[in-house]
Amino acid sequence: MLQTASILFAITALGGLLMAAIRFATKHNPPAWLAMGHGLLAASGLTLVIYALCTQAVPPTVLFALVLFLLAAGGGASMSLAYKWRQRLLPAWLVIAHALIAAIALVLLLLAVFGGSPDQAG
Repeated sequence: MLQTASILFAITALGGLLMAAIRFATKHNPPAWLAMGHGLLAASGLTLVIYALCTQAVPPTVLFALVLFLLAAGGGASMSLAYKWRQRLLPAWLVIAHALIAAIALVLLLLAVFGGSPDQAG
């Protein structure tokens, strides 16, 4: 389950990199369909991580990764609701903070899933 969540978050990260590139290269917000797909994949990964935490033994690092992913999700929701839907350019600092928090969470999850013992990987 955590392996699937890791894959979903990795795909989500690729979409996030594409959206950041669009934002910084064109000085326009990325298209809504891309942002919504990014959020849907992230929410799917979050759901799997939460389910794994509730149903099986997982390394403590997974809980810390979850907290960071939730923090990143809050930033993503803020960007969508407070800026994108009001057609205001996403602030660079928020895009970068969102990306850094999510990247740290992804690294922690990957280390917990693929760097630990196989019986804890889920």
